Amino acid sequence: MSALKKYEFWFVVGSQDLYGEEVLKTVNQHAKAMVDGWNADPAIPCTLVFKPVVRNSDEIDKVLTEANNDEACTGVITWMHTFSPSKMWIRGLSVFHKPLLHINTQFNRDIPWDRIDMDFMNLNQSAHGDREHGYILARMRIPQKVIAGYWEDPKLRERMARWMRAAVGAQESRRLRVLRISDNMREVAVTEGDKVEAHIKFGWQVDHYGVGDIIRMVDAVTETEIDEQMKEYAERYDMDTQNVESVRYQAREEVALRKFLEEGKFGAFHTNFQDLQQLRQLPGLAVQDLMRQGYGFAGEGDWKTAALCRIMKLMTADCKGGTAFMEDYTYHFNPDCAMNMGAHMLEVCPSVACERPKIRVVPLGIGDREDPARLTFKAASGPAVLATIIDMGDRFRMIVNDVICQEQTHEMPNLPVAAVLWKPLPSLETSAEAWIYAGGAHHSVLSYALTAEELRDFAEIMDIEFIHIGAHTDINELRRELTWNDVVWKLKK
Repeated sequence: MSALKKYEFWFVVGSQDLYGEEVLKTVNQHAKAMVDGWNADPAIPCTLVFKPVVRNSDEIDKVLTEANNDEACTGVITWMHTFSPSKMWIRGLSVFHKPLLHINTQFNRDIPWDRIDMDFMNLNQSAHGDREHGYILARMRIPQKVIAGYWEDPKLRERMARWMRAAVGAQESRRLRVLRISDNMREVAVTEGDKVEAHIKFGWQVDHYGVGDIIRMVDAVTETEIDEQMKEYAERYDMDTQNVESVRYQAREEVALRKFLEEGKFGAFHTNFQDLQQLRQLPGLAVQDLMRQGYGFAGEGDWKTAALCRIMKLMTADCKGGTAFMEDYTYHFNPDCAMNMGAHMLEVCPSVACERPKIRVVPLGIGDREDPARLTFKAASGPAVLATIIDMGDRFRMIVNDVICQEQTHEMPNLPVAAVLWKPLPSLETSAEAWIYAGGAHHSVLSYALTAEELRDFAEIMDIEFIHIGAHTDINELRRELTWNDVVWKLKK
């Protein structure tokens, strides 16, 4: 069963009283059959909840108010089976605030040419009713996702599933708590940001704790707890070091960090190698294993990327493709195979590995502490996205780049990190220029399981700017888009 089945989406079908009870009975039967069909399809990750057809302002207001107040309801999917006059939706829509998907479909696929009559036309009016519904949503400036197509078509269901993931991300975003261990890396700009505005816009509660708070919990970890954590490492990873004591210290740090996260109900966290105090090692293996368990993380005090990492992991909790904190490191400008290599000092999630990771202990070069244990591995190949969120001062901007991760055929014996190679679309040069023009951070989140569509839907639900860099990106067009967006977002203020 999908890990996202706990998230419910209410299917609200519109009609009116003029058609009579028999027609409305048929509408309910059709809607129930659609819900049953979607729930039986493994491509649909969440749970559809059938709601009886709504016929007037009172029923619409009641169901949308209930959806607002039901914590299990992650979003609403509307469909106008027949003709539902849109003025009777105004009262309910005026107070509705959850993600909204408008499906433009119909129960039958084909026109029955030899028997179509006015009764059939009156019953099957989605082409009519959904346009009326679309008008009032546009007129009221209510954010919505529109998907048109036949309800049994796999393409429609795939797009519907993608939107559901975005809505799940939005719901989890609004209750996310981020643990800041120390502050941002000194003199770095892009990891800064307005935490109050992030709380208002995304729902992120970003709380600072001193390193001393963590150190006290690290010191309190018992040898028995370390032994249990070492057993878990042995089950998942291969030991490629004789320095077991260094690995045990990472186990100590992981036990302490997990306790702190669980007790504070934090879903994401960051560290800062410039502020370790009495910690003997910068958390490496500890952080990687916590990310594998679903926690969001970013280095150097980057709370925005840590939060985004957590949200993207929750959106893909039922998917095989991995999601990981990432940093752009170095370019491969070979004209036959131009690539970007991403990694981080220690902290790349093993969910993106194509092989069983190894635990290694080697010098780090920064942090001025003991050599830390970390996981090293080669990453999987295949399509993926890189996503980042930056603070533009007057708004947040999400930037997404489509990439193709490459098989790593070369060994890097002198670079003991987990690294990912990718070909950014449309090319290394264009994507890099576009990313820089847009102000994209050097930190991002890499996901093999998401596409730009889910992330665009998430950005639209959260009412933030979205910039997509993909196969058809043209630099001049992108620069014009950035200019237009500056004007539009200033007007929105």
